[in-house]
Amino acid sequence: MVPARTGSGPRGTVVAAISRPRGTPPAAGVASHTTERGDVVSEAPASPSPRTVVVTGANRGIGRSIAERFVANGDRVATIYRSGDLPDGVFGVVGDITDTDAVDAAFTAIEAELGPVEVLVANAGVTRDQLLMRMTDDEFESVIDVNLTGTFRCVRRVSKGMIRLRRGRIVLISSVVGLYGGPGQVNYAASKAALVGMARSITRELGGRGITANVVAPGFIETAMTAELPEERQKQYKANIPAGRFAQPDEVAGVVQFLASPEAGYISGAVIPVDGGLGMGH
Repeated sequence: MVPARTGSGPRGTVVAAISRPRGTPPAAGVASHTTERGDVVSEAPASPSPRTVVVTGANRGIGRSIAERFVANGDRVATIYRSGDLPDGVFGVVGDITDTDAVDAAFTAIEAELGPVEVLVANAGVTRDQLLMRMTDDEFESVIDVNLTGTFRCVRRVSKGMIRLRRGRIVLISSVVGLYGGPGQVNYAASKAALVGMARSITRELGGRGITANVVAPGFIETAMTAELPEERQKQYKANIPAGRFAQPDEVAGVVQFLASPEAGYISGAVIPVDGGLGMGH
């Protein structure tokens, strides 16, 4: 266990190592192949294994399952989170993604402990539901600042290292609400829908550097939050889902892990619904 230490961010970002050994990923060379015409074509370096993976908000829900899945795969996993306990084997950095300096300090600490970040799963998000006519500026802007601008801060910071490596996987966790809409969720829906444009712009900007960016849009998931819904309400929701049930968090995690894998190297700018057919591909 590495002792906790205070980062350089203005809010005193606290960095705590959680049962992860110090290490640096092995270097990878640039591969190439020769076409039938004799042209030599360079390829992006193959992803080493294990890789350094950052999952924001891995202390609960979908983010926790995603982090556990990467740990089980043998990857070096870190998270930036606000509070709570973490899955075994995850290096945790307490930080606020609405603070640019805190984000930079968090990634600096992760890179020092685990090496360059090769996979980013931007999962952290909040809700502040309210009907449109009653929604305040603060209720709208605070959700945008975490879900959209916070994601931007993390992607901007991690992309620098990925460009140097000439490889990287970025997975943005959106929501069925971002594509389907939801009453009382203008702020949340707007923040999650915008991630689609972000991923596709990243793809056009960085796709030639071996970096992919995709969106996963979960529907209703079996979590502590959905478990608190009245049984009758749960039945109503499930009646509108062709699969007839809520998803398990690990079903979302499996899709994320695939998009981060070498096998998904030619998938970028895609939106993958994990909603049991609720939106029918939106």
